[in-house]
Amino acid sequence: MTGVRLHIAGPVAELRLDNPAKLNCFTVEMLSQFASHLEVIEGRPEVRAVIVTGEGEKAFCSGADINAWGGLSPADFARNWVRGGHRIFDRLARLAKPTIAALNGHAFGGGLELAAACDIRLITPKATIALPEAGVGIVPGWSGSQRLARLVPEGMVKEMALFGRRIGADRLLSCGFVAEVAEDVRATAQEIAEKAATLSPRATEITKAMIHAGRGEDSAALIEALGSAAIAASADRQEGVAAFQQKRKAEFPGT
Repeated sequence: MTGVRLHIAGPVAELRLDNPAKLNCFTVEMLSQFASHLEVIEGRPEVRAVIVTGEGEKAFCSGADINAWGGLSPADFARNWVRGGHRIFDRLARLAKPTIAALNGHAFGGGLELAAACDIRLITPKATIALPEAGVGIVPGWSGSQRLARLVPEGMVKEMALFGRRIGADRLLSCGFVAEVAEDVRATAQEIAEKAATLSPRATEITKAMIHAGRGEDSAALIEALGSAAIAASADRQEGVAAFQQKRKAEFPGT
């Protein structure tokens, strides 16, 4: 049975795409499961780091199952499939917890866009990445031309999207898209996740938000989130809530 499996062990959660017969490509149901698992992770404060990987050794994720979207009307394709996937990947990118993509194999199309939504990436020596959408008459739809283009040189995105070329692990390491090339990426990801779990969760959450805001990603929402976090710890907030509950005029201390 294909799907997305969530495994939580202590402070580390693993999301594993499990559709190896089709190189872990996304189906409609898998997208829905991925979104549901993210909601679970968001509600579990004991989870301090998240690993995203694929089942098997051939592919991390080969993208989206053509059978899932090939018969959709243009409106459904744009509104539901593309926008739906975008919302899920954006949610992963905004996750307060550090995320690691363990590329156990090739990452094509939507699979590459999934990896780009994580904070760091690890890759096996023989794995490659690609944007093969033009070969089936479509374009990158889950931020391949946007988020990915902020992480690798523009020429590399064009090389994949316009010329159909694959990029190997060595080049990805040299340009900084992956943090490490490792034979056993899942074990390496586990080590990194366990280290991240020892750090201050509030400090890593706020630092991640500041980094994203600094490069213009959802800056308005992030600025409001940071401001709300700051005011939540203030004596003024405590006084305001207390005064409301006690039906009296607030006397703000300004601290």
